[in-house]
Amino acid sequence: MSGPALSFVIPLYYSAETIGPLVKRIEALVIEGGHEIILVNDGSRDATATVCRQLLKEAQVPIIYVEHARNFGEHNAVLSGWRQAKGAHIVNLDDDGQNPPDEAVRMWAHAKAQELDVVFGHYAVKQHSAWRNAGSWFTNRMTDWALDKPPGFYLSSFRCVAALVAKEAAQNSGPLPYIDGLILQITQRIGSLEVRHDERQAGTSGYTLRRLIRLWLSAWINFSVLPLRLASALGAALSALGIVFLAWVVSMWWGGNGPEAGWGWLMAGLLIFSGTQLVLLGLIGEYIGRMFLTVNQRPQSVVREVVRGGGKVGFLDR
Repeated sequence: MSGPALSFVIPLYYSAETIGPLVKRIEALVIEGGHEIILVNDGSRDATATVCRQLLKEAQVPIIYVEHARNFGEHNAVLSGWRQAKGAHIVNLDDDGQNPPDEAVRMWAHAKAQELDVVFGHYAVKQHSAWRNAGSWFTNRMTDWALDKPPGFYLSSFRCVAALVAKEAAQNSGPLPYIDGLILQITQRIGSLEVRHDERQAGTSGYTLRRLIRLWLSAWINFSVLPLRLASALGAALSALGIVFLAWVVSMWWGGNGPEAGWGWLMAGLLIFSGTQLVLLGLIGEYIGRMFLTVNQRPQSVVREVVRGGGKVGFLDR
């Protein structure tokens, strides 16, 4: 085996306070076959880059530092890390210390023992805010419908993947990737393991409501035509409802008991149907917009530099 047994890929965003202790914990692990750490700085404007360069100088295990030219998003950063990873298995960890490295080793051992391509960490208790937990629950319920996964199967960013899966997923060059969707297109040999979720070590989460909505859209629209089918079903249902009401009005008129004309009723009907049409047009427009961004070759990520073992290589990663 030319590479280490296990690679740790950590996307970073304003991580100056948390990444140092996390890297030290990973370095202290004893991994049969060795391990490496890939740090992907996704456009942080604090001291994250300075801290990472210092960690390179003090490294006890191989560390690769990847710096994005700007912020592209967590999933884009993970794919950049996967492209640099050489391990037979790769574990993704958050930068805030809430994913314990020792639990990552348990996931790795479970993947090998069960011969699984992917193992997702499932939290018994999540140390997140109530709205963040609700958002994660909603995302998983949505993916039950949109993605080819077992109903109720929990998807999380704390995952261990085989190099085969990471290599295939990293070939994706779309500007709005959704990693779990890519994984489920590649393999069905997936499993789950209950893991511990620690308190955040410092700072606040960078996952805002806006980012969660963007993740929902990527999960639904990038990997499924289900929203379009739902839109068609809604349009058909509303059309059928309109025909029923039209038949009722005609029957009332025929019997001389027709309803009196009313501006309020008319405007209410117009607002309902016009609003529905605009929602459906917006959904179609979202699909077309994402196709436009892909055709226009909007970069998934632009890597400013890669530093490994004190060496430096600059290139574009698209």
